[in-house]
Amino acid sequence: MDLREHGEECARMLALSKSACAAVAAMVLSVATILVPGASAAQDTIKGERYVPSIWVDPDGCEHWVLDDGAEGYMSPHLTRDGRPVCRRGKVCGIMPTDQYFATNQSAISAEGQRRLIDFFQRAKAPSGFIITGHTDSRASDEYNMALSQRRANAVAVVAKRAGVRLQDVRGYGERQPRASNDTAAGMAQNRRVEIICLQ
Repeated sequence: MDLREHGEECARMLALSKSACAAVAAMVLSVATILVPGASAAQDTIKGERYVPSIWVDPDGCEHWVLDDGAEGYMSPHLTRDGRPVCRRGKVCGIMPTDQYFATNQSAISAEGQRRLIDFFQRAKAPSGFIITGHTDSRASDEYNMALSQRRANAVAVVAKRAGVRLQDVRGYGERQPRASNDTAAGMAQNRRVEIICLQ
């Protein structure tokens, strides 16, 4: 092979190499586009949801944190050996039979009832504050009873704030925490109540 032929052969091989490289590059680009849709476009920014915890205190005086997605835990870092949280001591220091304070299916407290409640809150000893829980009997639906018990607990909380006391939690439990059987009129009357818990 003379020098001219050798040069032509080299040029041909170089052209083939460039074509092969271009083909491989095109294949890589198409695969990348398939694996990463919209890779050539501007990337979208994915914003995560921001969960804001709320805090509530149960009747045992234990503080719980709750996230919007339902995750829940205890606030107290102190645990007993069996894993239970060490919470503030609390006891039921007042039970309001709702029949004496509220009309049927209502959540407004009479003026006389408000005076009695203010007197109670001013005399009660609760250094760490109060928890107020509303309860009903089982005659209506669970949804209705939950809403009614919450409204009644809120009404008592308004009076407590007027008395100048500190509230740790206000919650309605509906018919879910009965004190007595709902099979009798006397039992249902016991279950219609607002409990006031004093935290020591």
